[in-house]
Amino acid sequence: MSGTIDRTQASGAAVLAAVVVGLIVGGCSTPRATRDEDRSGKPTVVVQDVNEFVYLAKIKREKEREDDKRVDLRSLRNRRSSRDEIPAGVNRDQFLLEVVRYLGVRYDFGGSSADGMDCSGFTCQVFKNGAQREIPRSTIEQYRTGRRVSKEDLRFGDLVFFNTTGESPSHVGIYLEDDVFAHASVVEGVTLSSLESTYYKRRFVGARRVLD
Repeated sequence: MSGTIDRTQASGAAVLAAVVVGLIVGGCSTPRATRDEDRSGKPTVVVQDVNEFVYLAKIKREKEREDDKRVDLRSLRNRRSSRDEIPAGVNRDQFLLEVVRYLGVRYDFGGSSADGMDCSGFTCQVFKNGAQREIPRSTIEQYRTGRRVSKEDLRFGDLVFFNTTGESPSHVGIYLEDDVFAHASVVEGVTLSSLESTYYKRRFVGARRVLD
């Protein structure tokens, strides 16, 4: 059993190292409104998130001033998570590889592909392909899914939410470990950031657990 756990942890560390390599080598909302249909089949308009792209200049200035705790790539390279930090039924390596796949992809309002994506498009794709779990498309809808968890109890795969525009929540990412989360930044594209940076710490509004 011990050998199995060691191999699992080593494999996870290798995948996380790939995340780091991807970064070295190498926001977010869905459209304001989409058309839907009610039960009678009549089209309705569903109002969704505030477009972070509108606030790009403001967010860029704030991040340059307040993003003061950058991700420590060296410590991440050697980090090994214990098995009890990983949701049951989730393949950590597969999930992380899906994150790696999109690192460096540019921000694209309304996008959800390797050609460009916004934050909720990124989370949707990672959950769909990395955990075989469908989640709602918009940030606000994702904020209502799963169950609420405190910042102190965050676990691999939890969704983390932020108020970046004055409309809460307006940004979403995926918690990995050691206060690090993956997200599609309106400024940097898909990247890794620290929850402990002044910018994100001030704007954190909650977390949801979708994977149990």
